[in-house]
Amino acid sequence: MKAGLMLLGMLLVLVNCTKKPTRWEVDLGAPLINDTLDLSRLTSDSVLVANAQGTLDLDFTKTLLDIGLADLISIPDTQVVQTFHSNFAVNVPPGFNVFNQSETHTIELPGVQLKKVRVFSGGIQLTVYNPLPTAVTFDVSLPGVSLNGITFQQTVTVAAGDNVNPTPGNANFDLAGYEMDLRGPNAVDYNVLQASVTAVSDPNGPTVNVTPAQEFKVEATLKDIALDYARGYFGNQLFSDTVLLDLPIMEKVESGLVDIQSVLLGLSFSNGTKVPIRGAITQIANINPTGSTVALNAPVIGQDLYLAPATGSWNSLNPSTQQVQVNSGNSNIEQVMENLGSKFQAGYAIEINPNGNLNAGWDEIYSTSRIKVVLHAQMPLQLQADQLTLADTFQVSLKQNGAKTRVVGGYFQLDAANAFPMQAQFKLSFLNAQKSVIDESVGDALVLSSLAGMPNASGILVKNSTVRFYVSENLMQHINELKFLRVEAILNTPVASGASNQVVAIPVGAFMQVKVQAALKTEIVY
Repeated sequence: MKAGLMLLGMLLVLVNCTKKPTRWEVDLGAPLINDTLDLSRLTSDSVLVANAQGTLDLDFTKTLLDIGLADLISIPDTQVVQTFHSNFAVNVPPGFNVFNQSETHTIELPGVQLKKVRVFSGGIQLTVYNPLPTAVTFDVSLPGVSLNGITFQQTVTVAAGDNVNPTPGNANFDLAGYEMDLRGPNAVDYNVLQASVTAVSDPNGPTVNVTPAQEFKVEATLKDIALDYARGYFGNQLFSDTVLLDLPIMEKVESGLVDIQSVLLGLSFSNGTKVPIRGAITQIANINPTGSTVALNAPVIGQDLYLAPATGSWNSLNPSTQQVQVNSGNSNIEQVMENLGSKFQAGYAIEINPNGNLNAGWDEIYSTSRIKVVLHAQMPLQLQADQLTLADTFQVSLKQNGAKTRVVGGYFQLDAANAFPMQAQFKLSFLNAQKSVIDESVGDALVLSSLAGMPNASGILVKNSTVRFYVSENLMQHINELKFLRVEAILNTPVASGASNQVVAIPVGAFMQVKVQAALKTEIVY
């Protein structure tokens, strides 16, 4: 009985007393970033290669131009139309040769004079119209168009029609493998297609009347013709462009200075056609994130390079080439690279037959013929960094219930395992959903260079460092708005004394493992 009264009394006290908050402080360890940065993640082009010294070289190849037969020569869809009207009215018996007509037709190829081609794919669409009240067989041949020495010839038989509504007949024929002699009947012209048409009335049909009012018509359309060989004069053609090149490894660089050494830039021109060519590199420039542009100054810029026609044929084709080298001794290539931009502009110009028809119509191009301009850059990944600034942004999630908790202090801690021979000063920028800066904090220590570390299991020098970024009162008030964390690293390559920076080589397998945690002291209210 006493125990029951005591329990009831305690309940009454609790109900009638004013409830006061109970508070205590806890440390929350929230892993925000756990990431490993190595150079392979900064490039998708496999531009980093190991050298004999166990360090890395930057080896970058980019094709600026690669064109072939289809880019220089193409036969447009061309329709050849032949019509026939009798000069007088005449009754024709069965099996009568109503007409026999040959004509020449010019293929429109401005500036290009083709004498011979071979068809890789495409065909001819044939439509014939019969105005006679009896069946007619049309025989269509293309003199000069042959396969294995046999001239193209096809027949189409069309049912009876009339003058008002002539009956059409349709057929499609494949021209793959056919050679086309486009020199005309006397073998002295170019771009000329010959066509011969005969029409014979049905040998088992009735006698019919042919009048001048009746029109026999043949439409032959060259359709989707692709070539694998061409001969003639291909005209004076110019191919020029400015190509924007990306070097992804430089995309994270924001500012600072580097000293880059031993840059070698090679430019290769290749002519796989039997056509004389003149080529030139019109510009090379680097553009950094601030918009600053440094253009290459070198004798090769704007210099005309002449490429003789290739020799051989088909699979034995031997292209002619021209190669030029740009280095620190004949240009400002080091200054171009030290502009620290990930964007490069490269301009070129290629002109075929720059001096006109010197080959007397004997330009030749094969399916294997290519005209190429290739840029190749190579340098050891050795540099001297002076306040070289890299930055990246990460999405983070750090939430609290404002009615239950509030941040009263703490810090963000960065633990780094550094295998790069550079030291880094880190800064964290705390960003909201719009990536506007809420607050910033500079680390209380440096991430030290791997040169001060110990070899790991792979034999790579690694130095572990811990850096703290203390939480300001402003960040405490807006901690719930934190959505992104921007990590900025300012890199230097100091000598042992720290008095100046030195040139260092980046070893194969270099990395930096970064882990960021929040150690925030919060007040929890119940």
